[in-house]
Amino acid sequence: MPELPEVETLKRELGRVIVGLRIKKVKVLWPKTVAPLSVKVFEKEIVGKVIKSVSRQAKILIIDLTDTTALAIHLKLTGQLIFIPRVVLGQVVTGGHPNDQMTEKQPSKYTRIIFEFTDGSHLYFNDLRKFGWVRLVDDTQLKNLTQNLGFEPLSKLFTDQAMIDIFKHYPNRTIKQILLDQTLITGIGNIYADESCFLAKLLPTRKAQTLKPVQIKKLREKIIAVLKLSIQKKGTSSRDYRRSDGSLGGFVPYLKVYGRAGQPCQVCDHPIQKIKHLGRGTHYCSKCQK
Repeated sequence: MPELPEVETLKRELGRVIVGLRIKKVKVLWPKTVAPLSVKVFEKEIVGKVIKSVSRQAKILIIDLTDTTALAIHLKLTGQLIFIPRVVLGQVVTGGHPNDQMTEKQPSKYTRIIFEFTDGSHLYFNDLRKFGWVRLVDDTQLKNLTQNLGFEPLSKLFTDQAMIDIFKHYPNRTIKQILLDQTLITGIGNIYADESCFLAKLLPTRKAQTLKPVQIKKLREKIIAVLKLSIQKKGTSSRDYRRSDGSLGGFVPYLKVYGRAGQPCQVCDHPIQKIKHLGRGTHYCSKCQK
């Protein structure tokens, strides 16, 4: 699932190419993607709107339109957004779940919505497993959609004390359980939870009550550091992303534990372990992390 860095990368790249475009036509190929609105209402309400800006709240991408409405988009496990410009040499932007569909001709068999703009460009919402959604919302509906989200880890509100308070409030939860709870801290998923714990030298399965304030502060510091570096490298799941100059971006070479089960730790050479925790594959070094 795309996490904060992947959605932030997509927000920045998509914002450069779609802001100012007017929607000429919308075709919904999978009705549940736009629920609770009907396909007819969704398509009717979207046509003619101009895109004002692209923003993000947690893992939700928000495309603001010329009136008081916006498109709130959650890619979930396998969602993708693919922008194809009218001009062949224009910037193609892809983001979300990386697979061969990103580089194939669009629309694909997994395309759920097609947005056509008046300049001839297109935005495709693809989703293999159909869990992602696109909702047309007004200000109140958007607030309701995001009101239960926790701290944005890259905001000024995510202080050392805020992190300490969270851990004090949930003493019996494991570190990873806290990091994955979107009502506490938003945007962190399996990848960055494991990576942050490694950098902080903490086992993801440790109970919150066993950590000292200095360890909690260090964990917060590493969360911010790994998220910022991943954004700089255009995210872990953006390895199929093509920049306008044709070059690739990706955080994959910088991963320390995630996806490296059985491989030697880059710090101590001890094999990286992988277990099931909270129903998720969890990676760590049993020598470096305590």
